[in-house]
Amino acid sequence: MLGQTYSNTHHDSSPTPPPPYKYPTSSVHRFHPQPPPSVHQHHTGSSKSLEPLRLPSQLQSPLSKEATTSNQQPKESMAALRAQRLFLLQSSSSPSTSTARPRPHPRRSGAATCRAALRVPSGIRTAEDNLSLKLEWIEPQAPRAPASPSADVSVEKLRAIADAAADRAEMHDIIGKQRDNWNHLLLHSTNSLTLAASVMAALAPAAPALKASAGVLLASAAVTMAAVNKIQPSQLAEEQRNSTRLWRELERDVRAALALGAPTTRADVQEAMDRVLALDAAYPLPLLPAMLEKFPKAVEPARWWPRRRPSKQPMNSKSFGRRGGASGNGWTQDLEDEMRGILRVIKAKDEQEFLTVGKLVLNLNRGLAVAGPALAGTAALATVFIGSGEAGTWASSAAVFGGALAAAVNTVEHGGQMGMLFELLRNCAGFYRKIQEDIEANLGEPDVERREGGEVFATKVALKLGRSMSDLKQFRKMASPSVRDEDIKEFAGKLF
Repeated sequence: MLGQTYSNTHHDSSPTPPPPYKYPTSSVHRFHPQPPPSVHQHHTGSSKSLEPLRLPSQLQSPLSKEATTSNQQPKESMAALRAQRLFLLQSSSSPSTSTARPRPHPRRSGAATCRAALRVPSGIRTAEDNLSLKLEWIEPQAPRAPASPSADVSVEKLRAIADAAADRAEMHDIIGKQRDNWNHLLLHSTNSLTLAASVMAALAPAAPALKASAGVLLASAAVTMAAVNKIQPSQLAEEQRNSTRLWRELERDVRAALALGAPTTRADVQEAMDRVLALDAAYPLPLLPAMLEKFPKAVEPARWWPRRRPSKQPMNSKSFGRRGGASGNGWTQDLEDEMRGILRVIKAKDEQEFLTVGKLVLNLNRGLAVAGPALAGTAALATVFIGSGEAGTWASSAAVFGGALAAAVNTVEHGGQMGMLFELLRNCAGFYRKIQEDIEANLGEPDVERREGGEVFATKVALKLGRSMSDLKQFRKMASPSVRDEDIKEFAGKLF
């Protein structure tokens, strides 16, 4: 009878409209909007496309009783049959749907957890009476506070300084190699001219045609020696080598500060700019007219770092006195005594030693720079008297002897690289002068919290001096006023 009722209703009534939107049958699902299934999926009986049916208000009794009642109208019989089919299919597919894991989807961010619950009409009995839909949204992470525009500008400035330092290092490296080639080429060229002219002067009495050639070559050698002695190519090459190292050090320091990600201030940018300007002044790139004086009147240590600006002390600074045994920021009284002892030894021994030797090398180089062109010029002048009686014989000998001595002097000066040696001594004195100023700057800061870390600073000083941390303890007694400078015999540095 049910089949006959369904058949008559199916042929007589209008086409069945598509079922309403399907809700998930699992107890807990994440909320993912899906389009309503098609009519075909509803009639095929797929377990994934089943939906709860919105029944009329008349269908509030159990389904079994409604399905067996024959006194209802055709539309009610059709609705009962649909409900019965839905119940059977849903009960058969509930195990698979309840055990199946929902497909993972990316979570949405939200400010709080959202929960929702859906209930199936009471007339339909499912595996679980209550279908709850729980939406769990992830709490969003608090976004980083945007950096201030001034901090971004400071970072960009530091990056520009690092790029400029890298570029300068490469330029100084290239120019240093070029000027080192100058030293070798000019040395050999000048010696070749002088020796060839000496040979011609020796042969000039027998071959008068060589007289003029010898004079021209000796005069050219004298002028060349004077020009080369003025610029000192070996010293120029040493300047560029040292500046290349210092520019690379500046680049590393700036990039390390950027890699730390610490807040960058205008003071950091100004400090880096001061180091750039100090390096430019200490080791200029152009040869003329900004070239350093190669024969200064007074020997001073090289200076490639900016002069320290006096810092304003806060009113509530913590002063670390010479009495007491308290410590702060890694500084102790013993460490201060060690630094004072090292400072005294460097001033009395290391720096003065390099300055004294530098003066000797400078005086020697100055004498050689004058002697070479003078000997070559004298030999060129002697060639004028070659072939003029008895004086011609002596003139030939003087030209040969003067040319040979000029070549020897030129070889000692530029082959021995006296200019490079003087610049090396100046740089070593500047190295110890910088250590002095670093120690004085830290000891002169009354607030220990504003100083560099004591242990870290002591390690840096020990590494620069080529000593171990335990070796620094022997300088503690040098800080005593009872020890005179004449009693200090040992040098502070062992590196050079």
